[in-house]
Amino acid sequence: MTPPQFIIGIDLGTTHCALAASPTTSASVQLYDLPQSVGQGEVAAKSLLPSLIYLPIDGELPEGSTTLPWGNAPHVVGQWAGRLGSKVPQRLVASAKSWICHGGINRRAPILPWNTPDTEPQISPYQASVTFLEHLRCTWDSAHPNAPLVDQDVTVTVPASFDEAARELTLDAAREAGYGQKVRLIEEPQAAFYDFLGSHSDHIADTLHESSLVLVVDVGGGTTDLTLLKVVEDDGKNPEIERIAVGGHLLLGGDNMDAALAHHVLQKASYSDSLDPSEWSALVHSTRLAKEKLLGPNAPEEVIVSLQKRGSRLIGGTRSIPLTRSEVHELLVDGFLPKTAPHDLPERSTRAGLTTLGLPYATDPALPRHIAAFLRRHVQGAREAGATIQGGLPKPDRVLLNGGVFHAPALVDRLAEVFAHWFGGSPIPFLKQTSLSTAVACGAVRYGLAKRGVGQLIKGGTARAYYIGVQAQDETLRAFCVAPRGMQDNTSIDVSDRVLRVVLNRSVTFPLYVYTGDRSDPVGTVITVDEELEPMAPLQTVLRDKKAELHHENPTLPVTLGASLDENGALQLNLKTMELPPRRWRLQFAAQCEQPKKTTKTLNPPARLPDNFSNARRLLTDLFGKPVEPAKVKAVRRDLEDIVGPRGQWSAPTCRAIFDECLKHQNVRHESPEHEIQWLRLAGWGLRPGLGHAGDAGRVATLWGLFSQGVVHPSKANWAQWWILWRRIGPGLNIKQTTELYEHTHPWLLPETSPKKGPRISGQSEMMQMLAALEKLAPPKKVSIGEAFLRHPKKFGTWLPLGRLGSRAPLHGDETTVVDQNVAARWLETILALDWKKSEGAPFAATLLGRMTGDTNRDLGSDLRNQLARRLQESKAAPSWQQMVLEPTNLSDRDATRMLGEALPVGLRLDE
Repeated sequence: MTPPQFIIGIDLGTTHCALAASPTTSASVQLYDLPQSVGQGEVAAKSLLPSLIYLPIDGELPEGSTTLPWGNAPHVVGQWAGRLGSKVPQRLVASAKSWICHGGINRRAPILPWNTPDTEPQISPYQASVTFLEHLRCTWDSAHPNAPLVDQDVTVTVPASFDEAARELTLDAAREAGYGQKVRLIEEPQAAFYDFLGSHSDHIADTLHESSLVLVVDVGGGTTDLTLLKVVEDDGKNPEIERIAVGGHLLLGGDNMDAALAHHVLQKASYSDSLDPSEWSALVHSTRLAKEKLLGPNAPEEVIVSLQKRGSRLIGGTRSIPLTRSEVHELLVDGFLPKTAPHDLPERSTRAGLTTLGLPYATDPALPRHIAAFLRRHVQGAREAGATIQGGLPKPDRVLLNGGVFHAPALVDRLAEVFAHWFGGSPIPFLKQTSLSTAVACGAVRYGLAKRGVGQLIKGGTARAYYIGVQAQDETLRAFCVAPRGMQDNTSIDVSDRVLRVVLNRSVTFPLYVYTGDRSDPVGTVITVDEELEPMAPLQTVLRDKKAELHHENPTLPVTLGASLDENGALQLNLKTMELPPRRWRLQFAAQCEQPKKTTKTLNPPARLPDNFSNARRLLTDLFGKPVEPAKVKAVRRDLEDIVGPRGQWSAPTCRAIFDECLKHQNVRHESPEHEIQWLRLAGWGLRPGLGHAGDAGRVATLWGLFSQGVVHPSKANWAQWWILWRRIGPGLNIKQTTELYEHTHPWLLPETSPKKGPRISGQSEMMQMLAALEKLAPPKKVSIGEAFLRHPKKFGTWLPLGRLGSRAPLHGDETTVVDQNVAARWLETILALDWKKSEGAPFAATLLGRMTGDTNRDLGSDLRNQLARRLQESKAAPSWQQMVLEPTNLSDRDATRMLGEALPVGLRLDE
């Protein structure tokens, strides 16, 4: 490889991007101007590239009007994009970086501009990042043809609060934009401090004299990042700097201020009509410009903000609302930087206007309260650094500000007032930064220099601890520490002294959590999952083991766990069997970045189809209605989620519309095994549970017409998915269909009763779960299934089917189909005699069998139920299960999901 000639730093910001570089041979950091379109056919080089993309439609702009020094661009990026977007806001992509760190959406899906109609072009947050990064690469390459960026030492900055998925997406975007495989990431507050260190290197010891704790407050357009640095002086030498804490994810910044001003303008104008997304974007853009003028130097007394309804005539359709300097000061300075007390913490109540852009913004806009909560959360680390603690609140010795928000002197002065008020009138000195807008890009270069021995490195390792969810012996979820806080990048840890058990050959989930507080748990520590742990996107997969498959079971095997962090902090987990020769599996969590952490109500309105559902129809037509390679069909579910959001959040209308589209293309099952399995998955998910929505009876009847055809491509995977489909719609089948399913399948449950002639049927484990879900079956048929289960329970992997068959309270059936009390009691006694630590699903199955309904004809005897309640308590099962056994209680949503078989089991178990 060609040795790098330059070290390049890139600030991929919410509001703007910047690029700086230095030769590898000397610390000579230079900020580069960035060519961009500033008008039709007009290009100019600016120090900052606004993070704006305009998506023109075909023929909208004259040919050649978007030509840049390196060629034509499909989109308009930068200053001209903002000007075009002010006129057609539904085509302007802004604040894309805020969406990259939004775990509640698929960040590779074309959703921006947010809520734009299907008729308008859209791109994904990920592709927006690619676009900005590609623009910066082309800028560099056109100016340095003999030193292309791909051959240089490149560092891209990210917020300290970015989760692993957002970091991985940023790296992927850089690689797709032509940056190569060795791009580094650095947190923006650290980069800002690197720039401070480099620009004050000659007298840094004097500048930080008698300082033990430095707070970095970085408030950009979309996020607020908080970082604590420990300073250790060394007898006149440059002090040692160690990063000891970072704040959690906080969507709070200039965008929130703009939205608050926009709402104020609407209220001031007594405007009661609702704005569509493009009108709202136009108003926010207008208030942003007003904010910058009214909070900037030589601010006027007022600025006129224009409010115009899309489609209205210019005359009479535009409202002009004056916005005064005092109004902006009151709303933004007092609203976002109020004079809080040192014990004030963030409030949970919402503030109007801060969540209307589709993003999960912080509900409390008061920045000082978030800073106080951050400092209190890290009191132990601050105390160990030697900081002064006043009333439980650590006092920083110095503060470094960064971010465009602090271009407003009024905001800086107010923050200084707040700090002085907290600490008895004692002011905290603010460190002098080189530039609020470009320090991060320059600091990324200085970080690259320090990695090469030119300059000082900040120590600290990862500021987060990582935990993986494991199922305890009482079936509760615990958190197992796999990477402690302070673990260094490019290091590995083997937890060889703690044995776990891994679930093989079935779909499982591996939850992952991060913790940013003061507690320092050693690796291998098991703790309770609480609000202090922030959930990451889980990994859902199947760990295959051919040796275990030979036993026709769903086994668990003892394993030990190893963890490693790469240079950019991406976590990898490795499982190794205790059996020799060892088998290994690797869990790569950062790649699983498209699963939601929390449900976002705005994603799928419950009463209608998503606005862009036409794209979903087009996708299914392209993949199921035309000849395509099996490899392309394999990703159909992921591609659908890119369009309409994560599958678990699809509304009933969305599910049914997807099923209807699948039904149009049912013949696609004949194309290949991959075509068939993907069709079965989507059809079953789209129609579950087979009732509850208009037209479901007709849909079920049509689908039932396929039952006699059976599986077209009879592989193990396709048979399993076939039975899962019928299990999912089982509640919607009538008694005749249910009985036919039973007659056709129950002989196949056991080898000794399987038919000896005809095509072979597989998937007995899924078949058993399907039969257990057929609640309309007559009790004698349920008993026959249950007795077949008891002859070879290990064959079916979990005891849940027996609990479902003997449940005292069916989910969708009626009480006439409940098995006899004596049968249920006998089944329950069998489960009570088991070792629950080694019996998957036994506690919940027992709960279903012993559940109290208040009907003496169904309920088991009190002695047996009391015995079950004691056993549940001893095994530390969920308290709600004990309650269900002792008194009539409704199923929780989580238990209902588990009963339906849609909840995946946790892939790791604590070993005794």
